Amino acid sequence: MNAKNLNERLRILIVMPAIKKRRSTYDLLLTRLTMWQSLTAYQIAALCKDNDVTIVDENYEKIKFESSYDIVAISAFTATAPRAYEIADRFRNLGTKVVLGGYHPTALPEEAKQHADSVVIGNAEGIWDGIMKDALNGELKPFYFSQPSFLASPLFNGRGKGIIKGIEATRGCPYRCKFCSISNSAIGGKYMKKPLKQVIEEIEKAGKYFVFYDSSLTINVSYTKALFKAMASLNKKFACFGNINVLARDKELLSLAREAGCIAWAVGMESVSEDALREARKKNDIRKYKKAVEMLHEHGIAAIASLVFGFDSDDEKVFERTLEAIYDLDIDSIGANILTPFPGTPLFDELKEQNRIFTYDWEKYDLYHVVHFPKRMEPEMLLYGVKWLIKQFFSYSNIFKSFLKNASLPMLYHLITSRLIYRREFK
Repeated sequence: MNAKNLNERLRILIVMPAIKKRRSTYDLLLTRLTMWQSLTAYQIAALCKDNDVTIVDENYEKIKFESSYDIVAISAFTATAPRAYEIADRFRNLGTKVVLGGYHPTALPEEAKQHADSVVIGNAEGIWDGIMKDALNGELKPFYFSQPSFLASPLFNGRGKGIIKGIEATRGCPYRCKFCSISNSAIGGKYMKKPLKQVIEEIEKAGKYFVFYDSSLTINVSYTKALFKAMASLNKKFACFGNINVLARDKELLSLAREAGCIAWAVGMESVSEDALREARKKNDIRKYKKAVEMLHEHGIAAIASLVFGFDSDDEKVFERTLEAIYDLDIDSIGANILTPFPGTPLFDELKEQNRIFTYDWEKYDLYHVVHFPKRMEPEMLLYGVKWLIKQFFSYSNIFKSFLKNASLPMLYHLITSRLIYRREFK
């Protein structure tokens, strides 16, 4: 792009690449019913000020490559990186400048640079003004390093109004679990909070039901309690993420959460094995699992456990042991994930050094594929075991029992759509 007059408006396209390149009508319908909406594109759009901005989430609509833009900004995580590179290459072949960002380009900026004019390492906040000025001058730099001091609101200048189904009150996590691509990234390693007034304005524009996208709302409990108090009169229903050790001891937090409209709290249990937790550098106290779930239920809040399989201490019996523990703890729902060594994490570095990663096909880095050699079982057994556990837990009989127990329509919707998603992903 040649230098433009500083008073000219840039034509900017912001793209979220499709998770699946080849999608049937069923895939598109299931995506619309179940997929969490990305806020990233709207947050970047809010930083574009008065420039001409077009947003395309490829999971819902097609990109019009024949259109003319000054900048195409593409955000990618690891599983969408191959598609992001395809889109970037196609636009560059048309003579359009491309800026790549997101978790994967941040972890592997040199790889991303092969497909882009510029790569953003970290968050867009704090550097997007500079990128736009450089674009106007025709002087885009190869890399931009971000040290943000604020979090953009998707409602800025009215952008995002009417589309908000998710809320970000805080960003980042300081705990740096071994496998976590968020806390080990320049994007998520720094913990930041939005002003409460800003968060409440976004919640007021959100629908009746929404999800807090925050990695954890138990990192700064004082902030979260103040947020929940401010939400009490808004008549909303939401789910959020938190640490199970905190939930097991803080009744006031759970009371405020219930009054604010919390219907489900997702917790990163990760494993019911102390060996696996130590391996992951996760400081969960297994002895508090039962207490935390009981306290959530006492406050009318569902417990959703995130679980990971494939740690070096896991053997073929881990799936049966985990299923028994799920039923014993009376957990309402689960997220079952295959341990994945995302670039930028200590796990990736360790397994790569040990020559235990057998594919670098980034599309398979979606938590549904095995990409490394576990120590105590074959990769095929790891995949089979996760499929087996999912089939047992999300059976229609188990879903029906869960509904009879809590009579929650939102949880029934969650369980049925989770079953459909897992059936599609694991075929």
